[in-house]
Amino acid sequence: MMNYRKYQKQYYMPPVECNDWVKKDAIDKAPLWCSVDLRDGNQALVIPMDLDTKIEFFKMLCEVGFKEIEVGFPAASETEFVFLRRLIEENLIPDDVTVQVLTQAREHIIKRTFEALKGCKNAIVHVYNSTSFAQRQQVFKKDKEHIKQIAVDGARLLKELTEEAGEKYRFEYSPESFTGTEPEYALEVCNAVLDVWKPTADRKAIINLPSTVELSMPHVYAQQVEYMSKNLKYRENVMLSLHPHNDRGSGVADAELGVLAGADRVEGTLFGNGERTGNVDIITLAMNLYMQGTDPKMHFDNMPEICRKYEEFTGMEVNPRSPYCGKLVFAAFSGSHQDAIAKGMHWREEKDPDHWTVPYLPIDPTDIGRSYDKDVIRINSQSGKGGVGYVLETNYDLILPKKMREAMGYAAKDLSDHLHKELQPDEIFSLFKEKFENIQEPLSVHGVHFRQLDDGQIEASVNAKNGSGDYRVTVAEGNGRLDAVSNALKKAYGFEYQLSTYQEHALSKSSSSNAIAYVGITKPDGTQAWGAAVDPDIIRASIDALITAINNR
Repeated sequence: MMNYRKYQKQYYMPPVECNDWVKKDAIDKAPLWCSVDLRDGNQALVIPMDLDTKIEFFKMLCEVGFKEIEVGFPAASETEFVFLRRLIEENLIPDDVTVQVLTQAREHIIKRTFEALKGCKNAIVHVYNSTSFAQRQQVFKKDKEHIKQIAVDGARLLKELTEEAGEKYRFEYSPESFTGTEPEYALEVCNAVLDVWKPTADRKAIINLPSTVELSMPHVYAQQVEYMSKNLKYRENVMLSLHPHNDRGSGVADAELGVLAGADRVEGTLFGNGERTGNVDIITLAMNLYMQGTDPKMHFDNMPEICRKYEEFTGMEVNPRSPYCGKLVFAAFSGSHQDAIAKGMHWREEKDPDHWTVPYLPIDPTDIGRSYDKDVIRINSQSGKGGVGYVLETNYDLILPKKMREAMGYAAKDLSDHLHKELQPDEIFSLFKEKFENIQEPLSVHGVHFRQLDDGQIEASVNAKNGSGDYRVTVAEGNGRLDAVSNALKKAYGFEYQLSTYQEHALSKSSSSNAIAYVGITKPDGTQAWGAAVDPDIIRASIDALITAINNR
């Protein structure tokens, strides 16, 4: 039996009201992104990446646009140490990319970290210690002053070793478990660290506020971040950074509200891979900016390839419903959704608007390397006429009459339901040809001769055969060629129907100069039957379409 009484609030509100972030409705500039895929992401894998795989992953992170990449914890293992050395010695770090290394605020670990950094051009040394009430009480069994001193000593050693090395490494400090720390105390520790570093405009320090474990609703984290932003010393020379985890499933909201609250930088991973429920997903964050017209400063224009490489490198799978990148996130199976998308796409073609507003599609899938025909309109037993019509039009240049789309939609739904599977475009096209194109049984026409009459009518002499093998040559008049043929067939075999729809168009995607004709007939009970036919001669195509419609009665 679940006992909710064993839990209580574990977070702390700022001592003063911090709600300025509420007045903002959008992020108008991308924060600086830092990938922690090679640290948090790698340590969360069942089988961590080997050295060569980590190097390939690093190269991909550079390609998609990260300018800061946490490459690991060099003092934690020989593999981590060697990885950083290879990046440096093989000159694999681009000049505009800064690598970040993680270290605990412990002397021997910090010194080992600096050994790994030797010769590195651009680096951030990221030092941390846990400050939360729970860890002070249960893990370290130390009071606030002792915990603060650990942070200060670590900060001082970073500065000394950097000066000894003759480098200008930048520094980052994280009060680990910030979300479980009293905000006034977290501020006190961070300001003590900043007093050691004394950051300047040309060498800013980073104060990183990790929701090491997500403990509250996002608006609480935003208030905590705003409190820190307003009260940090040297604020103009500090990059305020966020490192949200996703224990409550609110990592993206934490990051977005945290940026509204004053943060300048976000640490996260591709697809949110990380400890427990994961780190914040930088792809989602960046694409959320993109879909509202803000440049995310990242290159996600080939999302399928990023997904493929990520899955190869990590052994993880991208969830098919993962925002923007999942295989099904643009897929519309619902008939009403498909109809709205198809109409929206036609509206764009007609109006050529400046901005994207297609229903059900927050962004244009082609912007990130996806396609309309394979990724958007997907056909199964829940689909409708709009989706089926759109697939036939975009893939095969078939512009079905409105009512015929309905009939084709039902045919596709029935087939999908029978097979218990999604239908691919080629299967839908084959179904159309089977059900509606050039059906010559039981009725077929073997010859037609036309004559123009003095009153403007057309006379047709039609040689036809029915299912019993009964050949008949019948002459009839009509107000056009198709009408005359139709009247002759009615006269010959006693058919009862009315020609209700006729439509034709050229097949621009065809390799020859073919045209297609669609014919709909209305039976005495009011229902319709449909036929289509393709031929270089549009008259021949229209007659074959009529024959198909009659055979489909």
